[in-house]
Amino acid sequence: KSLYWISFVSNRLARVDREGRSALTSFLATLGICFGVMTLIVVLSVMNGFQSEFKDAIMEISSYHLRVQNISEDNEYDFIRYCENNSLVDVTIPFYEAESFIISDVGNQSVSFVRAVPENILELDSGFKNEMDMISGSFSLKSENFIVLGSRLAYNLGVRTGSKITLLALSGSTDTALLSKERVFIVTGVFHSGYEDINASYAFVNTVAAEKYFGKGAAKIYGVKLKKQNADSVVANLIKKEFKNTKVESWKEYNRSLFNVLQIEKNMLMLLVLLIFVVVGINMYNGMRRLVFERRSEIAILSALGGTAQKIKSVFFLRSFFTGLFGSLSGLMLGLLVSVNIRSVFEFASNAMYYVSYFFACLVNPENAHLVQENPMYMLYASIPAKIFPSEIFLIVLFGLFAPILSSIVASRQVLTMTVAEVLHDE
Repeated sequence: KSLYWISFVSNRLARVDREGRSALTSFLATLGICFGVMTLIVVLSVMNGFQSEFKDAIMEISSYHLRVQNISEDNEYDFIRYCENNSLVDVTIPFYEAESFIISDVGNQSVSFVRAVPENILELDSGFKNEMDMISGSFSLKSENFIVLGSRLAYNLGVRTGSKITLLALSGSTDTALLSKERVFIVTGVFHSGYEDINASYAFVNTVAAEKYFGKGAAKIYGVKLKKQNADSVVANLIKKEFKNTKVESWKEYNRSLFNVLQIEKNMLMLLVLLIFVVVGINMYNGMRRLVFERRSEIAILSALGGTAQKIKSVFFLRSFFTGLFGSLSGLMLGLLVSVNIRSVFEFASNAMYYVSYFFACLVNPENAHLVQENPMYMLYASIPAKIFPSEIFLIVLFGLFAPILSSIVASRQVLTMTVAEVLHDE
């Protein structure tokens, strides 16, 4: 009965307030929550897609989910078998790595990170294969003198498929020469990944070349990829328990500084967009206080008829709840719609900006109107796939509901500061 009474009174007050300032205030509050929820969903989805591109490239190409070292030759076979039998492990790839100073056949120079991997790594590791976008040649490491370069590294060296490069300086063990002009490699392919640092610094050779040029003391590292990336700590503890004296480093530790920066960037962006809800909350607070003042006679009559202060407060609380609910749900639908069709949105924005610029150029400077071009940044953003995380969507909708509810609670604290007799006497 109590809930029915609150719902009935709230509905009657809402019918009365469908016209005038109260109706406009309620509409603007709902609209503000709608656009706030929509904007936050779209911004975070695009940010997630932008970050996931180079996160995936880092984990699939560079860091793996786990990097395991100090596995002796006697335990190597047992370690591989252990990983194959572990249901949490997807694939295990042995590799070597070293730093090098490279000189191309045209005289250009660059510093590179050379990684030696099995020549059939594309067959063994599907994630590595998916991140390797070959823009020239192929990922061929059949010979010990074949090398595959990142796109930016190849550009800096001024080489292409078929060119020769020399690993003039190469870090390694004490049984290898630091400087040598005999380490000549043929470029068999140029790749592009989602992370520019990999494109600018990574080169791949096969493990036979590592055994020949890196020296016998070069440390063999095992890159372990998991079926679920957040299972890294569990698998790391299992490996340490099974194989003593091993060094296991997870992707979170290996890329700590980068991922911390990305998280801070995302949090700051989310905080800025959340200011929309602060503005909406303040607007609703002022509107609710005015509504309470304008309805003081009705409130007094309801109190005289037996309505307690808590029930009367619940009337205004229910109105704010539905305002937040309608705004959040409409913002949720619009946000998901825009996120799913983000490519079309950016393409439309690119075309719209181009035609607007072209129109004004024709008005102001017609002879140079043909120089107007589309902004390439729009197409870059259009190429980024939006990624939607349900947990983030839930929190955003929760914020949309929380802002008006908190405003109504604060605004209705003084709902019965005047006595019923005082109000009726004034009337």
